[in-house]
Amino acid sequence: MNERKQNVLVIDDETGMRHMLRLVLEREGFVVEEAQDAESGLSRMESGEIHVVLCDIRMPGMDGLGFLREVSLRKLSSTIIMMSAYGSLAMAMECMKQGAYDYITKPFKPDEVVLTLRKAEERQRLVSENARLLREIKGQAKPGKIVHCSVAMQKVLDLVARVAQSSSPVLVCGETGTGKELIARSLHDNSDRHDGPFVAVNCSAIASGLLESELFGHAKGAFTGADREHKGLFAAADGGTLFLDEIGELPLELQPKLLRVLQEGELRRVGETRPVKVDVRLLTATARNLQDEIEAGRFRDDLFYRLAVVEIGIPALRERQEDIPLLAQHFIGRIAEREQRPVPAMTPEVLALLTDYAWPGNVRELENFIEKTMIFCRGPQIDLNCLPWESRRESRGGSGDFSLKSAMERLEKEYIRKALAATGGNRTQAAKLLEISLRALHYKMNDYHIE
Repeated sequence: MNERKQNVLVIDDETGMRHMLRLVLEREGFVVEEAQDAESGLSRMESGEIHVVLCDIRMPGMDGLGFLREVSLRKLSSTIIMMSAYGSLAMAMECMKQGAYDYITKPFKPDEVVLTLRKAEERQRLVSENARLLREIKGQAKPGKIVHCSVAMQKVLDLVARVAQSSSPVLVCGETGTGKELIARSLHDNSDRHDGPFVAVNCSAIASGLLESELFGHAKGAFTGADREHKGLFAAADGGTLFLDEIGELPLELQPKLLRVLQEGELRRVGETRPVKVDVRLLTATARNLQDEIEAGRFRDDLFYRLAVVEIGIPALRERQEDIPLLAQHFIGRIAEREQRPVPAMTPEVLALLTDYAWPGNVRELENFIEKTMIFCRGPQIDLNCLPWESRRESRGGSGDFSLKSAMERLEKEYIRKALAATGGNRTQAAKLLEISLRALHYKMNDYHIE
């Protein structure tokens, strides 16, 4: 897959800092430009495509906060990461309120800057990939057209067909990567609301302080930075379907407000007292056990019962092994068509290895694996030598691999997943359990493709 290089603009009045960042980032494959003050940085952003901006806070003339306000006024879409040698939590929060994506404190290690940029890059990639997937399954999301041959998946699709016409809320449960959003989209496309909007949002992807405004909207002047009215995602989905992924991440203080919308069909925007009627079918999804969250006091039981009028559980890929060859061939054919090349055939040994692997990342991991395989395989056949090297040492059963490095990596991945599960996905707490730094955990999660 040809990936476009990220264009990074460094705005700092210190020549040495700009030079250091250019050397570090160009070594990592970024395209770097420099500006010595905020005004020239803004001009550069307006004249061409800049993906990410690294901007110092304390500069002569317009400072970093003034720069953020100008970015907002001029409606510039670059991802902004602020830098300062005078870091404080209050300053970081103010930068976030003004629209910054992240904030790093000087002096920083080069790896810290690269990791922050990679996170921003991955965020942009996921947004683009999500849009691509939605376009691709438009008109293809009927239950009979979802790629499968297993009895377990057919039961799921039969249930989807039965409840699609209902207006009742549906809770979709399943591990990460099983395709919960595809099931939600299928419910929408096969309902009477299929001509209305389908709005999807991941509750864990929006800062808790902004989530209320994003969901319910806000009035102009409701808080600092609210320079215009915002209708919110419920209003955007009016007449259609709103899909809230990772509903278990919804802050406890917002849960009564969501419950009111379900019970009354109306909401109150932040900063307003007048209720607004909405006509939305709510679909939610979770990879967590919400009953455990209820017992832990993190999720309201009355909200759970309203959300789970119908509950659809998606089996993990390891529980429907017969779907693996079919899905693999589907991804191979799609990639071959995209790259305008012949479709290679898989050898029996490859099919056996794919079927035997546990796929902890489920269908998403399989798709990523096939993508990498197609990069290595340029011939008419996919054999074991074409596969990414890590696939040759992991399966459900044992193997003849005696590499200590391989064993340690498998053990690390297992413990990281267990720590994340034990802390409900809280990376800071997971790092403490593992007795490593948060930065080290981020590196390992990125290396092992753990979400």
